[in-house]
Parts: sequence; C-alpha cells; structure tokens
Amino acid sequence: MKPLLYASLLLISLPLSAGTPGEIHAGQLLPNATLDGLNVESRELADYQGKPLMINVWASWCGPCRKEMPSLERLAKQFNGKQFNLIGISTDDYRDKALSFLKQTGASFDNFIDHKLVMENRLGASTIPLTVFIDADGRVIDKVSGAFQWDSPGAIKAVGGILKVDLQQ
Repeated sequence: MKPLLYASLLLISLPLSAGTPGEIHAGQLLPNATLDGLNVESRELADYQGKPLMINVWASWCGPCRKEMPSLERLAKQFNGKQFNLIGISTDDYRDKALSFLKQTGASFDNFIDHKLVMENRLGASTIPLTVFIDADGRVIDKVSGAFQWDSPGAIKAVGGILKVDLQQ
C-alpha cells in the first residue's frame, strides 16, 4: 500500500461532504434499521451488534465500487464474522442490477439494497464508495470515502486500528 493511501486511511476524520439528511456522525449511535437482503435474508442492523462492523456503501454503476469489491470479498473471507463483521449496502434503484453486480464481482458477504435511501442518508453517502466503521455497541467510529485495496497489508492494519481489533494474517 502506498504511504499516502495508508495515511489517508489513518486520517479519515476529515469532513467528507456537506452531509445528507439525517446523517449520523462519528461518535453517534447508528439507529436500527431493517436491511433488505440481496444475497441474504433481510435482517435488522442491530443483528450485527456485539462485534465491530464495517459497512461498505456501493452501487452497480460506480466504477470505483466495482474496482474495490473483490478486495472487500477477500477481506471478508479472512476476517468476516471473526474479529468484525462486514456488510455491503447498495444504493441501486434496481435489485436485478445490484444482484448482477454481486455476481460479476464475486461478492458473497452479506449485502443489502437501500431503496428508500434510509441507510444512504444515515451513513452520509453523498459520494460512493463509502466505508463506515461502527463499534460493537453500534456507535459510528469513522468514515472513509473512496475505493481502496482493502485486503492489502496496510489497509488490514488500518482497519484493525480503526476497529480496535487484532487482525493478524
């Protein structure tokens, strides 16, 4: 991982944008919501409490989202459900396009679709991809805007630091 990219992951507390309606900021609890399942059954966001959570917001038409999704899948294969949970939330309008994207990119970790923009607004996803880090109690830790190679050694170290978990490879 390039030093600049690693530094950008560590310095993520800079404001990302003007915000979205109802945006939950770092330090605030993320309210529960029903998540409409794409490749899994629908679930409550609260089902993921108890472990830190990494939420990636994406769309099928987003080139950077397409580029980073395989690295998120590899990260999930290594750590998901163990030290932390990883989920994806599509902002697509059409379920079939989101499902096709998951199939094309090989993403098998839990992904949901946000038809009503509830999660998109709460997470502050005015630009995507957006990755939001949540602690085990449901409090937003921080947000990272942009695509990354999430399974690189530097990114894994940064994710472990943000979520305060040991991610030994």
